[in-house]
Amino acid sequence: MNRRILIPTDFSKNALNAIRYTVDLYAKLNCDFYFLNVFSFEKYTTNNLNIPEEGSAEFEQAKQNSEKKFTKLLNTLALHIENPKHNYYTESTYSFLSEAIKKNIAEKDIDLVAMGTKGATGSKRVLLGSNTVMAMEKIRECPVLAIPENTSFTSPKEIVFPTDYNEVFKKMELNYLVEIGKMHNAEIAILHLNQKKGLSETQLSNQQLLKIILSEVKHTFYNLTEKDLGVGIQTFVENRNSNMVAFINRKHFFFSSVFSRPLIKEIGYDSKVPILALH
Repeated sequence: MNRRILIPTDFSKNALNAIRYTVDLYAKLNCDFYFLNVFSFEKYTTNNLNIPEEGSAEFEQAKQNSEKKFTKLLNTLALHIENPKHNYYTESTYSFLSEAIKKNIAEKDIDLVAMGTKGATGSKRVLLGSNTVMAMEKIRECPVLAIPENTSFTSPKEIVFPTDYNEVFKKMELNYLVEIGKMHNAEIAILHLNQKKGLSETQLSNQQLLKIILSEVKHTFYNLTEKDLGVGIQTFVENRNSNMVAFINRKHFFFSSVFSRPLIKEIGYDSKVPILALH
């Protein structure tokens, strides 16, 4: 069965870059890519109750503009990327982005959501755009891949997987990490975040389980000595030229502690490493 990948786009350069990265990342697999554009009305705001209704001239014009941009996008992809294993589908809709994403995930049984970390109004002082943060925190049905602005695709050779070993790992949670590792012959660098000396019996048990789950791919264990979580991960990634960071986002505490606004400066404004949030 084909992998089904949903990629929201606002037709910005960053969104196009995210599409190209994801298409290249999954070049070896049979995939159906669903490109989603949630269009808006320039003359209207969310406070204006007179939003054009479906079927009205304003609504149809906005939808037509979105569809024209999709035609241009598909032509661009045809010029730069031609892969007989891939099928492309487009959807132009008016909705809240989160609702449109969740609706597509349910209706199309989406395996992965991929998106750029900044939209058309990208700010250099924001590492992860608000839409990306929303997706990584609220979408629990499938993994979310966030591709930083200006990230050029290179086949990942090392994927950093931070963990404290405090929770039991499930094979299903790590399926997509293992899949990417196998596709690109990448090594999984397991980064231990606990500052205490030694592991408890529970942690050792969970570490052994992780070894079993990752037995099909190369993997190595490392300890993080940096006291600051965000700084430690960023330093590790930069020093080793790692290509991706993956983590299990079971609860908000890990995501918020590593990628929250207070840590943006420590992590760096111009991260070049995609982030894969597993659920």
